Amino acid sequence: MDRLSRNAWQVSIARLALVVILALVAGFAVGRVETVLIIALLGYIAWSLRSLVRIQSWLHSRLRAKPPEGRGVWSELAHTVHRRLEQERSRKRRLVRLLRAFREAAAALPDGVVVTTLGREALWFNESAQRLLGMHPRRDRGARLDILLHEPRIRAWLAEPGFPEPLLDVAAPHDPATRLSMRLIPYARHQQLLVVRDISKLMQLEAVRRDFVANVSHELRTPLTVLHGYLDMMDADESPEWEPMIEEMRQQSSRMARIVEDLLTLSRLEVETDVPPERISMRSMLATLQREAEALGAGRHRVVVHVQSPSDLGGSAKDLHSAFSNLVSNAVRYTPSGGSIAIAWKASADGGAEFSVTDSGVGIPAEHLPRLTERFYRVSTSRSRDSGGTGLGLSIVKHVLNLHRARLEVASEVGRGSVFTCHFEAAQLWSDAMQEDAA
Repeated sequence: MDRLSRNAWQVSIARLALVVILALVAGFAVGRVETVLIIALLGYIAWSLRSLVRIQSWLHSRLRAKPPEGRGVWSELAHTVHRRLEQERSRKRRLVRLLRAFREAAAALPDGVVVTTLGREALWFNESAQRLLGMHPRRDRGARLDILLHEPRIRAWLAEPGFPEPLLDVAAPHDPATRLSMRLIPYARHQQLLVVRDISKLMQLEAVRRDFVANVSHELRTPLTVLHGYLDMMDADESPEWEPMIEEMRQQSSRMARIVEDLLTLSRLEVETDVPPERISMRSMLATLQREAEALGAGRHRVVVHVQSPSDLGGSAKDLHSAFSNLVSNAVRYTPSGGSIAIAWKASADGGAEFSVTDSGVGIPAEHLPRLTERFYRVSTSRSRDSGGTGLGLSIVKHVLNLHRARLEVASEVGRGSVFTCHFEAAQLWSDAMQEDAA
């Protein structure tokens, strides 16, 4: 109890004591002590009730007036309530200012922001979301997004439980020319945040870059062919001292030709969105890869094959062979003589299947693993060039797997080798439905 409260109680007790003393004196004077005392106490109670009524009237009024003046516990109670009310009003004003600032900031964002329930019902959205998704501030508040947005890919994505992987490139519901990326983020306890970004300009720049690389690569084919032809002619006619230089030029021109072919392959894969259903015999595929590995290694490695699943894949045989061959050739290049390489095809726990290449080579440091599939990224520049790599093989692998709804997983330890695993979903395994589609 603070000092003011103690003083209020002391004043009230002193007043009550004074009333009792005066009543006793008056009672003794008139000879009616009990009657006078009762009347005095009733008067004190009436005065207290009057104070309570004044406080109640003040509390029920909506005016921000000061509490009734007075002394004692009732006055102190009124002033305490008044202070608490002022504190609550001040806190409420701060919260309103913060909420207004938050809404103004969210409304000014160039990205669309939609606050939703766990059931994908729109609670609030900013102006950018209205523009990008075609939502109306009055009509669509409270509507389910998977019903409101009619683009099939968006609806299928929103229908997935929890927080699905971001939707990186999809047409806007009201404008197919506008390309969007969408991401669901946990927000508050029972809410989610849908963030929508316009990536149309980025996709246009990506298309320009892709066309440029494809055109330049195509134009380089002819001069490289001519250069390689002249080098072959010079090989037979020049003196022996020119032979090392001609051989080096031949190797470099061949390497450049491989880079051009890989760039053209990447450009083709980037524009493809689907692959025709074609049955790929994995037993035959692995036998082919084994022969290629033995030929590339020239007998320096032990190459084994494990076929532990009877399932075949559905997709592009040419592209999948290119991806698998890249993984196998990398294993051969980076495994010293006497090492072993294992090529395996087995069923996975989720009903799909896995293709893996395991080697006993030099391994890859952990800090390089996240960037392995980037174009021209090299763990060791000199080692990659000496082995004849173009720096594009794993990029091709990633794009081929994306087309086949698969993913690449890499595990490696320096000095002990690496394991490259391609995970395929059950839907990508060859089935009767695929056979009907192919027919």
